Amino acid sequence: MTRAARWWSACLLAALFAGCNPQAPRSAPTPSATPVRAAAPLPLHITGHGTPTRPVRETLQINNRIEYELESKSFESNGAQGKARAVFRDARVTFYDPKGTKLTATAPQAIVDEGTNSVTMIGGVRAKTNTGMTLSCAQLIYDHAAGTLRGSGNVSIAEPNGFRGTGSSFDSDISLSHMRMQ
Repeated sequence: MTRAARWWSACLLAALFAGCNPQAPRSAPTPSATPVRAAAPLPLHITGHGTPTRPVRETLQINNRIEYELESKSFESNGAQGKARAVFRDARVTFYDPKGTKLTATAPQAIVDEGTNSVTMIGGVRAKTNTGMTLSCAQLIYDHAAGTLRGSGNVSIAEPNGFRGTGSSFDSDISLSHMRMQ
């Protein structure tokens, strides 16, 4: 190898090694810690319409036990998940007692409120148990947490054995067997 070739080789090696940096890289400044905010649940507006052969349905089932089944012609729901409030038109709700009794009620409107964990039927409620007891009132509220019913406005109850009672309000279990009427 000639002297010129060695010189070019040395320059080339120097240039290659010049690109290497044996120093540790400088650390970039860390961004200041900002608190992370939980995203607020998005409010939703949902509507639905059924048909005479396929109504809108909602079922509340907990631990393999159906609490209630609701059927209606249409619904409109507003609110975030877990806090929504849905209004069902021309509703039919069947409430199930843990002991096997069921109460089927109809009303022009049923309001399912996730925030209060309740179903409120309004506009004139007509109900009947599978044991033959009938009930009518202006408004009926099902408190899911307590498993109770509260009715108000022109309350009337009739048992199959002929007993009839009237009042302005009542509190009861779903089977209507433990009722307090006023």
